[in-house]
Amino acid sequence: MYETIFVPVDNSEHSMTSIDVAVDFAKRFGSSLVGSHAYAARMHDYRFKQMEFTLPEEYLVEGEMEKQRKVHDTLITMGLELISDSYLVVMEERCKEENLPFEPKMYDGKNWKIIVKDIEESGYDLVVMGALGLGAVRDSVLGSVTERVVRRVKTDVLVVKNTAPIEEQLSYGGDGEVGHVEGGGIVVGIDGSPESFAGLRTAIALGKALGKQVEAVSVYDPYLHYAMFNSIVNVLTEKASKVFKFKEQEKLHEEVIDTGLAKIYQSHLEVAHRIAQEEDYDLKITLLDGKAFEKMLQYVRREQPWLLVLGRIGVHSDEDMDIGSNTENLLRLVPCNVLLSSQRYTPPTDVRAEETMTWLEPAKRILDRAPDFARGIARTTIHRWAMERGHSVITTSIVEQAMSTILPRTAMLKMGIIAEDVALEKVQAEDSVTYVCSECGYAARDF
Repeated sequence: MYETIFVPVDNSEHSMTSIDVAVDFAKRFGSSLVGSHAYAARMHDYRFKQMEFTLPEEYLVEGEMEKQRKVHDTLITMGLELISDSYLVVMEERCKEENLPFEPKMYDGKNWKIIVKDIEESGYDLVVMGALGLGAVRDSVLGSVTERVVRRVKTDVLVVKNTAPIEEQLSYGGDGEVGHVEGGGIVVGIDGSPESFAGLRTAIALGKALGKQVEAVSVYDPYLHYAMFNSIVNVLTEKASKVFKFKEQEKLHEEVIDTGLAKIYQSHLEVAHRIAQEEDYDLKITLLDGKAFEKMLQYVRREQPWLLVLGRIGVHSDEDMDIGSNTENLLRLVPCNVLLSSQRYTPPTDVRAEETMTWLEPAKRILDRAPDFARGIARTTIHRWAMERGHSVITTSIVEQAMSTILPRTAMLKMGIIAEDVALEKVQAEDSVTYVCSECGYAARDF
């Protein structure tokens, strides 16, 4: 899974644990390891020049100053190189013990900048970094170098927070297989984004390799929408309220959110479960309601997993965003290790739906009448419903039946999905059986 694993080191406690984690992964996945340390000789040289005026008078003469500058430059450069080499020797010795290929790298420059540059140019498969460095104090939660790196790279990054000995984090059986791990399992956040589904696949691979239970958790937030509407109603004039039919819109919004969000996020978990089944893995799934980062943080604190896997960005993020807000909050606050997934994976069902579904114009017009906040959710729901039942053409009837699974009749009437004189009929799944080929997506009914 990981051909090359990159580890920036600084001899801190978190750095040493990062080496242990990377070595363990390399043994399991046949990876090669690269260790690096960045030193800032130029910065020290600049600081020395700023402080030259504090030298004793006997040194403040032309010839002596030039001599001191050369001595300082030599000592600083040589000294920092020796320190960096010492840091890397620790990792090199660990790799020799395990007979793993290792490449050391030293560079002079601003630490986070040169680390980011190396990651971008080298094509590593995984970066393993300590959450904190040598400058950490009691209240530190995330080091500045680590934060700046994870914001700028598009490679998967495992941020190590748990500094317990690796033997305690990963327990081994007598035959070399991984046994039950007291350090907890792996939790992966699922929000329907390609990044979260890619993170799920990574989590499953790690779960298999480490003998850890993987659990997919989704959190939907109906309360935010209520808060937004309540804040608006206090500033709308009476005229504006009538023009926008605010009370009607508020009721419609509540009906959609109350009944639809939970089912949509449950469907994300069901898709995750199918992905796991294809990997022959028994995935545990959990649905929570509330503020996403808050509920996930509470869940992690209670369940104490070894690793939390998150998409770098979420389902509502632009692709050029550095890191999603929920991911950023959790990266800082959770006590466990965090893996940020930058890869993208769209489940086969959704891929085939986008590629093969044909929308008739009347059905398109119905979808276009849905509010902006619900349109993407509605499209995903309709596609998944149609694929499960072997349809390849989206008609008004398909739209009505699919949306009836997540919305009440009153909401569908107000949104214009159905007309007043149209009666919704329940889908009789038992009347027919649909067979879908897992390879090509071809669907047939009633064999």
